[in-house]
Amino acid sequence: MNKILLTCYLVFALFGLTACSGTEPNQIENVQVPPVSVQLWSVKDAIEKDFKGTLKQLADMGFQGVEFAGNYGEFSDNPQGLKEYLNSLGLKASGAHVGFDGLRGEKLTPTLNFLKALEIEMVIVPMDSRAWSPDGVESLVAELTELSTKLAKQGMLIGYHNHDREFDPYQNLTFWDYIAKNTPQNVLLQLDVGWVNFADKDAIEYVKRYAGRTLATHIKIRNYHGPDRTPQQASPIIGEDQYDWASLIKTQAAVGGTRWLVLEQEEYPDGLSSMQAVKKSKLGLDKIISTL
Repeated sequence: MNKILLTCYLVFALFGLTACSGTEPNQIENVQVPPVSVQLWSVKDAIEKDFKGTLKQLADMGFQGVEFAGNYGEFSDNPQGLKEYLNSLGLKASGAHVGFDGLRGEKLTPTLNFLKALEIEMVIVPMDSRAWSPDGVESLVAELTELSTKLAKQGMLIGYHNHDREFDPYQNLTFWDYIAKNTPQNVLLQLDVGWVNFADKDAIEYVKRYAGRTLATHIKIRNYHGPDRTPQQASPIIGEDQYDWASLIKTQAAVGGTRWLVLEQEEYPDGLSSMQAVKKSKLGLDKIISTL
């Protein structure tokens, strides 16, 4: 067994994962689909108006988990109360997006204590401009590496979530490759498929390239950006687009060590509200999953 595969298997043993880069093709066809969560940024307007009611509606849509994005509603000082409310809805906290500012200095311990009370294991940095800066990416890597050690002592994982700029060229590969290759195996890589596709890269290839590290994935179609990027033309509703979600999900389950599929909706077509768009994408994703 080569060194990379050995490292992969050791990480799986430590964190309870079940796949590795040596997965055979027939294993990809016989996989257990991970549960489905929703990134609460998708419905940030609804969350602001009615936190508890929005969570109930999401549970009624069939979501099994929620990924937090900094808003904990009336439970901002009561994580135990939030955990009890999630339990009453049959929801789990699949993870949380937390900026570096909340993970530095005196803020680190209270942040982790709050998340631990919610039984969150995956703490994911949503964005940092150093990730696509030749002058900043090394300090980003160093901070992720330091946090990986600190969080491991708490039974938790640090991770990073991409946008499209992380796939800009860097040192003959991309910034994303640099981050992956220069952080420990226990730094999770949360692929946002919408942004990967927008950057004209292959999400399936990246799941395979960094086996066991795609523990949570954002299921999303992204169509627009600023003036420096060319808009794409596809429905942002999952299942109405042309992307091969089935192959991606199979690869994630067999190779990525994926624990959660996290639906994220950032575009709301045809006058749909955020909740209506999320519901349509959830139905589309359910239909895809039913074929696996």
